[in-house]
Amino acid sequence: MKSIKTIFKTGYGPSSSHTMGPSYAATRFISEFPQCDCIKVILYGSLAKTGRGHGTDRAITEALKAVKTEIVFDTETQTPKHPNTVDFIAYKQNAELGRKRYYSIGGGEIRVDNDEAISWEEIYEAKSFSEIAQYCKSKNIRLSDYVFAHESDDIKPFLLNTWKAMQNSIFEGLSKTGILPGGLGVERKAQFLYNQRHIDESPQTKENRLVCAYAFAVSEQNADCGVIVTAPTCGSCGVVPAVLKYMQEKNNFSDDDIIRALAVAGLVGNIVSTNASISGAECGCQAEVGTACSMASAALCELFEMGIDQIEYAAEVAMEHHLGLTCDPVCGLVQIPCIERNAVAAMRSINALSLSNFLYGSRKVSFDIVVETMYQTGKDLSHLYRETSEGGLAKLYSGS
Repeated sequence: MKSIKTIFKTGYGPSSSHTMGPSYAATRFISEFPQCDCIKVILYGSLAKTGRGHGTDRAITEALKAVKTEIVFDTETQTPKHPNTVDFIAYKQNAELGRKRYYSIGGGEIRVDNDEAISWEEIYEAKSFSEIAQYCKSKNIRLSDYVFAHESDDIKPFLLNTWKAMQNSIFEGLSKTGILPGGLGVERKAQFLYNQRHIDESPQTKENRLVCAYAFAVSEQNADCGVIVTAPTCGSCGVVPAVLKYMQEKNNFSDDDIIRALAVAGLVGNIVSTNASISGAECGCQAEVGTACSMASAALCELFEMGIDQIEYAAEVAMEHHLGLTCDPVCGLVQIPCIERNAVAAMRSINALSLSNFLYGSRKVSFDIVVETMYQTGKDLSHLYRETSEGGLAKLYSGS
């Protein structure tokens, strides 16, 4: 597996697959053809069908601003290798210099056609949770120690900066009100949730309100093209920071504790990305929010110093009960149902934490099995429910 740094990327929303990945591909392509005076970009599959709503054309144009750019939205051509497919063609005085096909595979990561190597090297020999758990138990170390032993020396400063960026996205999101861009008229609700406590508010109600406020804050920042951290994607960026922020405030966990939790969250996200997918266009929202919920659940268990079996149980429960979750963004915007979905998943990760504390000994399904199940389920989903905005809420929502 690659570094967990591939899971946590700080950048602008609203979509890691539709903005971060294509932007990176554009930058990489133009570096190979610096002499070109025009670039034609052809978007296929989900990139073509929801690219305008996600801002794919804006992200690519910004990355290629030094040259004339033509962007074509091809919604008809089939994309058998990956639904997020994009071609770049370079020209010089109307003569073609070269072309390349890229796949935006989720979380801001890209792959070049014919599997040309891209950037990150493999640093983890183990690829499954069971392999990693067996190793950690044999050495009597925690999952976070396993991460620190395999990553480069700068992993702790990297995770601290990641945490600071996550907190800043919460702070920024809570400070703003108004209507999100895109035409749906979705109103920011994070500040309202944060401030509107009940007179007789119970601890459980307060927890729900604050966790949801934090998740809304980050997700609304993402929808407004603000700076967020993929965890593992832009569309699911609110889940992990929401629960970690709440638990740090409630229990006075240190930043060092949070760093350990993020290390475990990154490891879980990495396992899913390696063995399945974190792309909504490939496997539906189960791959994005489902993975984020597993990451958050595992991170919470690490905060409370639970055992490896308890961590696995929590991550498995979180993923299992997102199986089949469709990706049906209304108008191709990361707003409905995405923002609320982050808040619901954040609360579900706390439920998974509680269940794992009591029931881990009765676990029948491994995390590895549920990851494989998620991937197969995603492949079986109709393309209408994999980030095309052609089915589900995206099809039936009337705007009323």
